Amino acid sequence: MTLPSRILYTGSHRHNLDDKGRLTIPSSWRSAHSENDEFLATPNPDGYITVLPPLEVTKLVDKVAAVPLSDAEAQADIAAFFALSLNFVFDKQGRCALSEALRRHAGITKEAVLVGSLTKFNIYSSERWALVEQKQAASGSSGFLRRYQI
Repeated sequence: MTLPSRILYTGSHRHNLDDKGRLTIPSSWRSAHSENDEFLATPNPDGYITVLPPLEVTKLVDKVAAVPLSDAEAQADIAAFFALSLNFVFDKQGRCALSEALRRHAGITKEAVLVGSLTKFNIYSSERWALVEQKQAASGSSGFLRRYQI
């Protein structure tokens, strides 16, 4: 697999899932990737889906490969995490098919909000994203700048 040039996932986009559970990914986020690039959709513990592009998948593969097979607890955690995860490539229309388990985890029924997170992107139900926006509005939008001293 050839690694694509670095793409930055920014902005937010609202899209409806089709009847087959497929979600259109913004073209600006797909533009630097080839049709064979594999992404990984993972369940985030906070109730949304995190999508890792190929470069981030490679980093995760290296971390998981370094976990000793003799560490039974870590291996069980890895198995449980990846049992809900889904690797995918975009179809010709730029969609990904989200599994029912991932949609249920994120509470997504029809509308999804795709939110850039610079090196990856997240998929929220519109209701859960509204809660994030409310929390950010209450705490002020400069929290990120303060936390990372930007």
